[in-house]
Amino acid sequence: MIAFGPIPSRRLGRSLGVNNIPPKFCTYSCVYCQLGRTLRMQVNRRGFYAPEEIAQDVRQQVERTGGQVDYLTFVPDGEPTLDANLGQEAALLRSLSIPIAVITNGSLVWREDVREDLSGADWVSLKVDSVLEPIWRRINRPVRSLRLSAILDGMLSFAESYRGRLMTETMLVQGLNDGEESLRQVAAFLARLRPARAYISVPTRPPAEKWVHPPAEETVLRAHQIFASAVGEVELLIGYEGDAFSATGDPREDLLRITAVHPMRREAVEALLVRTGAGWEVVSRLVGEGLLVETEYEGRTFYTRSI
Repeated sequence: MIAFGPIPSRRLGRSLGVNNIPPKFCTYSCVYCQLGRTLRMQVNRRGFYAPEEIAQDVRQQVERTGGQVDYLTFVPDGEPTLDANLGQEAALLRSLSIPIAVITNGSLVWREDVREDLSGADWVSLKVDSVLEPIWRRINRPVRSLRLSAILDGMLSFAESYRGRLMTETMLVQGLNDGEESLRQVAAFLARLRPARAYISVPTRPPAEKWVHPPAEETVLRAHQIFASAVGEVELLIGYEGDAFSATGDPREDLLRITAVHPMRREAVEALLVRTGAGWEVVSRLVGEGLLVETEYEGRTFYTRSI
């Protein structure tokens, strides 16, 4: 199956997936990967499917949906930029007049041909789990020949020339990359990269390694604050993605949706309750049920969706 969905995506709305890589060819074997350990690690690009085959399968899937698609998203069972035909496939899909997204770990962006292929997408997400080599090697477990310094330089070169919407995603793992120094180093790099938005995620599905756990809520909140000091837009990806951007008018549901993306200060929560005519008992109940977490940061009270 090449084309799948569309599925609801917090980042991309109704996202129709393009699986241009068979399982599981990748440059990384991340400890948190929900697909398990990488079966075929490689860095050499090659074709996996004929570009026309991919384009035809995607067209048919779009027709079956009646055209109700917000993005065509290259998000395969491996690293999408290993596909040497990625740029050609994106060009063929342009005839559908639907924006194109690529979610990549960024490990090959040091290559000029990869940067050129990615430039044909409207929306690109790069993974930045750590900018410290020992941590990067432990959490992402890259092909040994890869060098983090070259990858980071490639990301900066791409950001300088790219005309679409550039995003980053940082997956936090307890005890690996959630320390203060690691977070501040990533934030400093993001300040140079200047993405339109930086996403922070945590493991929410069974990971490749059983010892992987999400950080404490207080740590996630600290990461959000540190990143927000470097990047204008920071969002959390820690909860159910299905309809996280929908506003229901139900204060309970709205609080859970919003706090899965952004920690809310107490004042903001109070204002939301006033607008909906609800009382503080809604918050107290959510905290009591373990769905909402109350934390203190720099003298203020914040509420975050429980991981």
